Amino acid sequence: MHALVREYEGIVGAHVRHGDPVDTGSLVRVGGPRFGLIVSKAVGSAVVRHRVARRLRHMCAEVLAELPADADVVIRALPGAAHADSAELLRQLRGGLRKLGVAQAPGRT
Repeated sequence: MHALVREYEGIVGAHVRHGDPVDTGSLVRVGGPRFGLIVSKAVGSAVVRHRVARRLRHMCAEVLAELPADADVVIRALPGAAHADSAELLRQLRGGLRKLGVAQAPGRT
């Protein structure tokens, strides 16, 4: 599993060309960290990919309190995620977030 966290200086929307100035006063962000999941066909069949994505979404909910509110996290599931148990995936997710320096100890705000 790979995890990537990035804070963006600006946001490019559907009606904004890259490089054009963005009116950041009109941008809205509601709630805490955002998560994106990438589960490619290399992980397995559609049934397996959806199972892995559901498990990862559940784990994202578990680590919400450990991340800053403005964090954007992208998780790319590797083929081994199809056979790993949930405890192992959660351990890898927390380890990756700690390596990036964005995760706090569980239970801290």
